[in-house]
Amino acid sequence: MEAYYFEIRAVHIAAALASGGFYLMRALALNLLAASWPLSIVARLASYSVDTVLFTAALMLTAVTRQYPLVDAWLTMKVVVMLPLYIFLGYWALRAKAFKLRLAAMAGAIAAFLFIYSIARTHSPLGMFALG
Repeated sequence: MEAYYFEIRAVHIAAALASGGFYLMRALALNLLAASWPLSIVARLASYSVDTVLFTAALMLTAVTRQYPLVDAWLTMKVVVMLPLYIFLGYWALRAKAFKLRLAAMAGAIAAFLFIYSIARTHSPLGMFALG
């Protein structure tokens, strides 16, 4: 499987960008355009499909690189701390009854996604706030 590291990494990156982009599209359509499709079963299944590819590629990368959450600090921050926060905020951005709460959750989810990206790029639990 190590021979396919670059391909697996490319799939992981593409799936992460697709997942974040699709979430952003759904959240904006629901909250700013009052569209109903972001909560449809088709949109949810599409999201689950992309996230399944993302998760599978992440597990494969973990096996190939031998870097693990709870062992490597940057992966711990990304997977144990930030990913659940992103999921929690993303859920509330699409499901909260109060419009202002949905907007605040959407902004928080976008910030969490960007911080996850910065952790992945820097391999530091501080992400964009890492020195150097």
